[in-house]
Amino acid sequence: MHEFRVWAPNKQKLTVTIGETTDPMHGPDERGWWSVAVEDAGPGTDYKFLVDDDAQAWPDPRSEWQPHGVHGASRVYDQTAFAWSDAGWQAPPLSRSVIYELHVGTFTPEGTFASAIGRLDHLVELGITHVELMPVAAFPGERGWGYDGAALFAVYEGYGGPDGLKRLVNACHVRGLAVLLDVVYNHFGPVGNYTGKFGPYLTDRHHTPWGGAINFDDWGSDEVRRFFCDNALMWMRDYHIDGLRLDAVHEIFDRSAVHFLEQLSIEVKELSEELGRRLVLIAESDLNDPRIVKAWEVGGYGMDAQWSDDFHHALFTVLIDEGAKKGYYADFGTMAKLAKALTKVFVQDGTMYSVYRGRRHGRPVEDLSPHQFVGFIQNHDQVGNRAIGDRIVEVVGIDRAKVAAGLVLTAPFLPMIFEGEEFAASTPFQYFADHEDPEMAKAVKEGRRGEFAAFGWNPAEIPDPENVETFERSKLKWDEVHQGRHEEMFEWYRGLIALRRGSDSLNNGEPGQTKVTFDAGKKWLVMVRGAVTVVCNLGEERMEFENPAHLPLVMASHNKVRATKSAVVLPPDTLAILSTEKASQVV
Repeated sequence: MHEFRVWAPNKQKLTVTIGETTDPMHGPDERGWWSVAVEDAGPGTDYKFLVDDDAQAWPDPRSEWQPHGVHGASRVYDQTAFAWSDAGWQAPPLSRSVIYELHVGTFTPEGTFASAIGRLDHLVELGITHVELMPVAAFPGERGWGYDGAALFAVYEGYGGPDGLKRLVNACHVRGLAVLLDVVYNHFGPVGNYTGKFGPYLTDRHHTPWGGAINFDDWGSDEVRRFFCDNALMWMRDYHIDGLRLDAVHEIFDRSAVHFLEQLSIEVKELSEELGRRLVLIAESDLNDPRIVKAWEVGGYGMDAQWSDDFHHALFTVLIDEGAKKGYYADFGTMAKLAKALTKVFVQDGTMYSVYRGRRHGRPVEDLSPHQFVGFIQNHDQVGNRAIGDRIVEVVGIDRAKVAAGLVLTAPFLPMIFEGEEFAASTPFQYFADHEDPEMAKAVKEGRRGEFAAFGWNPAEIPDPENVETFERSKLKWDEVHQGRHEEMFEWYRGLIALRRGSDSLNNGEPGQTKVTFDAGKKWLVMVRGAVTVVCNLGEERMEFENPAHLPLVMASHNKVRATKSAVVLPPDTLAILSTEKASQVV
């Protein structure tokens, strides 16, 4: 026997259909829920819901298995049947993490959870602590980034379905790797989402780039909030996920006294205590508002960390040519801005005018730990949303890419790298999709060309997202990892990560502990973090820096870097790391 339940507060009748059999549902109750227990139903049963007098039946909005795609029948899934072998697992503290973001479909040639397991030892060898999966909730079509999720409780079947995800998470835990999952709670995909057939999941009170906003504060919003909180708790409880990355929370609109993010953080903390496992929430936010990561007890939303786009923009723009500083990069591009990002987190913190936004933006971080912010030079957006998806090594060359990696992995923030970054992958990561609606495909293609105009990119060079070749060329080539410059970069990253994980100074999360000096004209920067000093030269001339403390050289991005007891000599586009910490601490 299985009890079917669905929220449909404004409907007159609902029926569950199983093959040729129909069973009328009882309801709605006072909160709008309908239910019926079906004797012969259970795990493996395919079903749909017939709403009022619709000509067709619809998938379950809370379906946990869509084996026939988002438009097909839902299937009852038993979350308790999987045999886990990760008893006693505890994720490493986020404060000492090195995060690796990957897209399941392009991480391996096969593009599945099963094939990803075969590459986990590479991540262990690299020194990764947390694997962050781009969204895996069921979406329409045969390929995509995952941000157009339609059935949010189901796992995309093309990757391996629900059991496939559990096998991947289990394999990660066995190897000591925590798993973070990217989820999208700011919109539904435009195709294949049928929640609107049942209830007011969207509201016109607020608007987003995708249309109406998720209904977090209008009529019926209690059950909509429950939908998303239950979704988050499901991933952590039933799939043993160690944390979630919340996409674009600035597009979550909620005027309630208790914001949805605050409610979510409270419920996740309660689940963490119940399970006895460390669980975390990481937000992506364009607001530059420290309230996102402040504890809810002091008026914040309680996220454990948030992405720091300002650090990326500040670092990226000192690496690229002056003429490339367009669009949102217009507010960055100087060593002073990079120094501010390293010491103050937000460059746009409400104290200066934003040329790009035409107004002041943000708020000072003040006394928050830098461990509440994630730093990177590459991620799916910053690579995939470039016109041709070119990576940092193709944009600035391997020497400057090494400097960038050195700063990311010694900066005070939680470091994150993007798949293939660690071996200077030759493959791009481009935007790809498989929209079933030709008009939607056309609109996306034209929309991206319009967005890229602000950066001065030639529309003719932008790959067609719908072309399967765009997807195929974005897959990593694993045979190049230990070849030429790819192996050189891999060893650089592996050394940096070992240094990061072994250094007390580089893991110090106390605010105000990072000291930076620089020369804007000669383009050099020195960052001091306790016993570790990082020196980089992005100028055109060879630079010599005094070394009065006689710090020993630990790592250098180029074999032409020289160090004596009194000085360090850096050619252009190089970085050196000096430290007084014991060798056993930093390797």
